[in-house]
Amino acid sequence: MSKTAPAAPTRAHTVKVIGISTAAAVGGFLFGFDSSVINGAVDAIGERFALSPALSGFTVSIALLGCVVGAWYAGRLADAWGRKRVMVLGSILFTVSSVGSGLAFAVWDLMLWRFVGGLGIGIASVIAPAYIAEIAPPRLRGALASLQQLAITLGIFVALFSDALVAGAAGGASAPLWWGLDAWRWMFLVGVVPSVVYGVLALGIPESPRFLVGRHRDEEAERVLTDVSGETDASAKVIEIRGTLRKEARSSFADLRGPRLGLHPLVWVGIIMAALQQLTGINAIFYYSTTLWQSVGFTEADSFSASVITAATNVVLTFVAIAFVDRVGRRSLLLAGSAGMFVGLAAMAFAFSQQVGSGQEVSLPEPYGLIALIGANWFVVFFAATWGPVMWVMLGEMFPNRMRAMALAIGTASNWIFNFLVTTLFPVGTEFVGLTFVYGAFALFAVVSFFFVQRAVPETARRSLEEMPG
Repeated sequence: MSKTAPAAPTRAHTVKVIGISTAAAVGGFLFGFDSSVINGAVDAIGERFALSPALSGFTVSIALLGCVVGAWYAGRLADAWGRKRVMVLGSILFTVSSVGSGLAFAVWDLMLWRFVGGLGIGIASVIAPAYIAEIAPPRLRGALASLQQLAITLGIFVALFSDALVAGAAGGASAPLWWGLDAWRWMFLVGVVPSVVYGVLALGIPESPRFLVGRHRDEEAERVLTDVSGETDASAKVIEIRGTLRKEARSSFADLRGPRLGLHPLVWVGIIMAALQQLTGINAIFYYSTTLWQSVGFTEADSFSASVITAATNVVLTFVAIAFVDRVGRRSLLLAGSAGMFVGLAAMAFAFSQQVGSGQEVSLPEPYGLIALIGANWFVVFFAATWGPVMWVMLGEMFPNRMRAMALAIGTASNWIFNFLVTTLFPVGTEFVGLTFVYGAFALFAVVSFFFVQRAVPETARRSLEEMPG
C-alpha cells in the first residue's frame, strides 16, 4: 500500500469537498423538482383525463411507489456498482420520465412515466446523503449533508416557479403553449435540463472512499481522502475503514436483525423518524398547494403565487439548518421543529374550520384566509429549518458501517411509503372529512414526533461514521 504524505485540511480542501457534495446534491434538486412539478398540473391533468379525486391522488402519488422501489434497490446497486454509476442511472431515469410525462396520451401512460421518475427520485434520495456522509470530514458532515435538503427545496421552488411561469405564459395550465402542447406538458418537459446536468456532474466527481476500500482500491481511496477530505493520515483512515467493512461484507437483512420485533432498535428509529417526517403533511402542501388555495377561493394566479412564496420560504429557512445542524445538534433542532410545526398546523386546522360554502363555491372569510396562509408558511419555516434536512442527515450517519446501506434504504423506503399514503389520501380526505380534520391529524403527528425524538433519537453530531454504535 502506498503511503500518502500527510496533508493538513486547508481552505482548498473545504472548497473542494463543498463543490463535490454540491454536485452530488443535484440529485436532491431533481428529487424536489420531479416530485413537485405536478403541483401546477394537477387540475389540468384532472380535466384532460376526467379524473376522480381518488384517481387524481393516485396519479400524483404513483411516483412515490417508484420511489420506494428505487430507494430499496439503490443501496444494493451502490454497493455493487459504486455511487457514481448509480447517480448516472438516476439521471437517465429522470430524463426519460420528464419526456414521457410531457408527451403522455392517457392517464395510464402518465402514471407509467411518473413511476419511472419515482425510481430516479428513490435512487437520488438514498445515494446523495450516503455519498456525502462518506466523502465529508466529520467537522463538516452535518452542514454538507444538509445540502441534500437545500437542493430538494431549490428543486421544489424551481418546479413551482417554472410551473407559474409556464402557466402565465400560456394563460393557464390547460392552455396550449409551444408547438401545440398544453402548458402542463411543458411543466414536465422542463425537467430534462437539470436531469442531464446531474448526469454530467455525476461523471466528474470522485468515487466514495468507502466503496473503493471495499473493492481493494486502496490507493484511489487514499487519494480521495487526502485530496478531498483533507485527511492527515489517509493510510490509517483506510485501515480504519477496512476494519469496519470487514464486519459489513455485503449489507443484508441479517445485519439488521435485533430484539425489537426482529430488527435492530436503530433501524426502527430510522423507519419511524422517516415516517413522521411525512405524517406531518409537508408534501400535502408541496404537491397540492395550488389546488388547495384555489379550493378555498384564491384565483389560479394567486394560488401559483402563494405556492411559490411557500417554496421560497422553504429554501431560505434550509440555510438556518445548514448553519446550526453542527453547532446546536440534531436532537435540539428536531425538538424545536416539532413544536413549531404543531403551531402552524393547528393554525391551519382552525382557519379551515371557518370555511363557508360547499362544493366548488368554498371560501375562507377574512381573516381566516390570511391565518391559513400564515399557518402554512409558519409550518414550512420550522420544517425547512429542522425536520426537512435533519432527518436526511440522521439517516445518512446514524447507522454503523456494517448496516448503513441496507438500513438507509429501508429508512428511505419508509419515508416514501408514508409520502405515498399521505399524497394519495389527501384529496380523498379533503373531500370526505374536510381540511380541518386533515390538518388536525397532521398537527397530532407533530406532537408525536416531539416525544419520539425526546425518547428514542440519539445525537450523532461530531462523531465519525466509524464511531457510530451498533
